[in-house]
Amino acid sequence: MRTIVLKVRKFIDANRARNVHGLSRYLLFIGLLSICTFSCKKKEEIPTNPVISFKSISASEVEQFNNHVVIQFEYEDWQGDLGEPDPDAYSLSVKDSRLSAPDWFHIPPMTPDLQELHIKGIYSVELPPLFLLGNGSQETTVLSLQLTDRAGNISNLITTPIVLIVDSL
Repeated sequence: MRTIVLKVRKFIDANRARNVHGLSRYLLFIGLLSICTFSCKKKEEIPTNPVISFKSISASEVEQFNNHVVIQFEYEDWQGDLGEPDPDAYSLSVKDSRLSAPDWFHIPPMTPDLQELHIKGIYSVELPPLFLLGNGSQETTVLSLQLTDRAGNISNLITTPIVLIVDSL
């Protein structure tokens, strides 16, 4: 009887060792599969267009011909190719909603030596004084801004809150 018990114990111990070894192999396989799956991330595509967002405007009411308007906006560009070294090259369009065509403004290069760097910051543009187009004593307008980088990529369009222009008399 004792011999049978010993043989049964040996059989159980042998199967237990085989199961532990099989479990170890299974866990190793699952671990390697998980590492391969999670380490193979899709490469994120870097946007080529600059992104801008409205930050502030100096005044919501201006007297015609007397008050300059300063608009602040945040910008982000992943290639760092905002601005032009040539002062006669324009990269910021500002459109008055009362007019059909935008005015263009020069922005100097935002990176040293025209390097390609991810850049982010705040830019202020001072506009010439606004004026009334009609015969009334006041008008309202909305200004829309858009940036173009050196590669010709155009940013999103941002708009200001309504600006009231009043007669100076």
